[in-house]
Amino acid sequence: MKSKILILGGGYIGSRLVQELGCPVSTKKILCYEDILAEVKRYQPRVLINCVGHVGRNNVDDCERDMNKSLLANTFLPIWLGEIAFRNVIKLVHISSGCIYHYNYKWQKPIAEEETPDYYTLFYSRTKIYADSVLNSLSQRCNILIVRIRVPLDIYPHPRNILTKLINYKRIIDVPNSITYIPHFLKALRYLIDRDARGTFNVVCKGGLRYPQLLDVYKKYSPGFEYEVIPLKDLKLNRTNLILSTKKLEKTGFEVSKITEVLEECVKKYIKF
Repeated sequence: MKSKILILGGGYIGSRLVQELGCPVSTKKILCYEDILAEVKRYQPRVLINCVGHVGRNNVDDCERDMNKSLLANTFLPIWLGEIAFRNVIKLVHISSGCIYHYNYKWQKPIAEEETPDYYTLFYSRTKIYADSVLNSLSQRCNILIVRIRVPLDIYPHPRNILTKLINYKRIIDVPNSITYIPHFLKALRYLIDRDARGTFNVVCKGGLRYPQLLDVYKKYSPGFEYEVIPLKDLKLNRTNLILSTKKLEKTGFEVSKITEVLEECVKKYIKF
């Protein structure tokens, strides 16, 4: 069975990509290199999109509690896929994360793709850094596209959607953060694949979102909703807060929206579900 594109992983991002691209998805449990090879032989794709990842059942802190699962999904599997791509002359698209950097809001510019990841505080972030480091090196010799997303915002309610999370949290921080608006991410990924883009790309909106901005739009359509802003120090969790650069993606000709431009559209569609 031949298919141009094969998606690996039927989770949140994988399912959204299936909706957008209409291509087959493999949800087979991958435990070794041979498991991936069997799926490649079965589907014979020209492009592999890796959407497999472990972010923890509740949050990224859970990755520490199941280190084997985290390393398998976030580190070993992407590296195996890189070797598969190299040996079989297949394009690999790896959906990665931008949560791999420290950031200083006082002096630092938005983080470009070429900057070396340095956020080793969280085990989750380390597992992503390990894989990105290997795939970045391998991309010099074979067709690999690494897409870094961050804090997904979507028009559909889902536990991974930042809007759903914030509505449930009620107590939030007020720090600008890069956001991936999923409808635009889907268009950007198709655009990059069609142009056979290689290397690493940040796929986020321009600028940073302060969470009260999003919830204030939500309040317009849900007047009874209330939330509380708390200082970052009161969160008492190790988390990345940062702004990623979109210049590299923009240079390809893809139009990147400002995060403030998508909030109204997103919330209007979200409340219909």
